[in-house]
Amino acid sequence: MCGRFTYKLTWEEIVALYRLTLGAAPHNFQPRYNVCPTTTIDTVIANDGKRELMRARWGLVPNWWSKPLKELRLATFNARAETVTTKPFFRSAFKSNRCLIPVSGYYEWQDTPGGKQPWYFTARGGSPALIVAGLWDEWRDKASGDTVRSCTMIITEPNDFVAQVHDRMPVLLTERQFDPWLSGEAGVEILKPAPEDLLQKWPVSKRVNSSRADDNDASLIDRIELAAA
Repeated sequence: MCGRFTYKLTWEEIVALYRLTLGAAPHNFQPRYNVCPTTTIDTVIANDGKRELMRARWGLVPNWWSKPLKELRLATFNARAETVTTKPFFRSAFKSNRCLIPVSGYYEWQDTPGGKQPWYFTARGGSPALIVAGLWDEWRDKASGDTVRSCTMIITEPNDFVAQVHDRMPVLLTERQFDPWLSGEAGVEILKPAPEDLLQKWPVSKRVNSSRADDNDASLIDRIELAAA
């Protein structure tokens, strides 16, 4: 699964990465080092053939959900590639509401005799972002009348590199896959593990084990030395 990530992109990097129209930044882009489910994140959607930035709750709320949001207790921040076309929470969005979710890196946890050890994964070669295949939906809160846009990341089996730490990984798309994914032309055939040479990883402090770790704390991604087994 992918349940925590970092986001350090500038508005100019987002524009260049997704070929958006450069205008005024839609919000204040501050580095985030502990992005958690249910918080608001940036996604990119296709609208009338153009790509645009959309803010969304991380944790998908399907448009047919009829209860208050607080009663949605399922973890919907990830959708498994193997069942994304059949699970009621995701199958409609898979057909019509695709998005791209930019992250600077993400955390995964390894079970060890000393407890869960977090590792930080990011791109090799200095790329500022990893692009995760996502889905989005729009839900209306009947009680308040508010409209909530939300999203989920698609996860798949790990490649060998990630499998050293964890048994799942996010679906990471290449630039040539952006249009086919957003348009719906591409299907589950592209929801595959990333190439072995795409990522790098290192162990980080267990402080990030807490979802309450400071989102502004850049030291969360600092490499640590693991004690000898």
